[in-house]
Amino acid sequence: MPALTDVKVRTAKPREAVWKLSDGGGLQLWITPAGGKHWKLAYRFDGKQLKLSVGQYPVTSLADARDRREEAKKLLARGIDPSAHGKVQKATAAVTAATTFKLVAEELVEKKRREDRAEATLTKTSWLLSFAYPSLGNMPISEITAPQVLDVLRKVEARGRLESARRLRSVMGEVFRYAIATARAEGDPTAALRGALVTPKVKHRAAVTDRAAFGAMLRAIDGYDGQPVTKHALQLMALLFPRPGELRMAAWDEFDIPNAVWTIPAERTKMRRAHRVPLPKQALAILAALKTETGQGPLAFPSVRSAHRPISENTTNAALRRLGYSVDEATSHGFRATASTLLNECGLWSADVIERALAHVEKDDVRRAYARGEHWDERVKMAQWWADELDAMRSERSV
Repeated sequence: MPALTDVKVRTAKPREAVWKLSDGGGLQLWITPAGGKHWKLAYRFDGKQLKLSVGQYPVTSLADARDRREEAKKLLARGIDPSAHGKVQKATAAVTAATTFKLVAEELVEKKRREDRAEATLTKTSWLLSFAYPSLGNMPISEITAPQVLDVLRKVEARGRLESARRLRSVMGEVFRYAIATARAEGDPTAALRGALVTPKVKHRAAVTDRAAFGAMLRAIDGYDGQPVTKHALQLMALLFPRPGELRMAAWDEFDIPNAVWTIPAERTKMRRAHRVPLPKQALAILAALKTETGQGPLAFPSVRSAHRPISENTTNAALRRLGYSVDEATSHGFRATASTLLNECGLWSADVIERALAHVEKDDVRRAYARGEHWDERVKMAQWWADELDAMRSERSV
């Protein structure tokens, strides 16, 4: 029969010195002169007499203390020191509590920054993660479940941001996989959410891909009566089909006119590596005209407000609207789709040459390993052919 009862524990009075009440099996209640009552477990391990604190009464009841005694006995039977085991569990719990989703997410973003990812990409990643922080930011990442992640994503969906919800799931998956790789989580709850979100309808950037219609657009651009810098930007977008940000932020020192090459620096390309663009004679003529207008400053396409700030992407899009093209008909980014479509349809150039000209990266790892060349000579020929083809489209004749 147990030596202690709840009444005996509750009514035990303090004395001048610490005294003990035993419950058997090594479990003791220590009563201090100040009136404190502490549960201790006396046990032997590895030939030594040891003691383990198992709680303070009344927070830890007699029944709770007995449960912890039994747990300790099970550990001893397996050759585990209960005291050491408790310290490990306490340390693990502290690490788990400190390893929050936000902490790991911010660490991942910083890792991407050290890998020299584009600042725009880092900003977008941080923006997406900000949707998860209010609900999950302070939670231990190892304790977050799929339903909790889904709740966050559903809130983004409810705001009509279907594509943002899809991308957030992907970014959160990166965070969980990074936590797994760094031994701070055991699973990725986003993997269980495949198919759980509403699939957004893909809306491609508007582009003119009909030869005759594109010829009409080129004639309209040539007749543009707005800012000459904007007109030249549109003409070069058609000729060189770069990403809009790569062209509008171009500096004059990137253009090697004698060798007919424009080198876009790595920090401004999507793939974070320098990209060379061959300049056909038509592009050189446009750059020569542009030089007389903006050559006194560092930027080829400066804003009307400052020679040290480039035009915005909205500048070229607004010009297309002024020319009569709606947002559903044409965008500055659409020149890339036009070039890709018509170059592939003509059948004169290999897909690898076209993809390299577009600064795309091969998605297949094996193909990418064997396709490191720039295909430069073919790209130079293709650039001049394309420029001549645009002249033909303007005059409604075929090359």
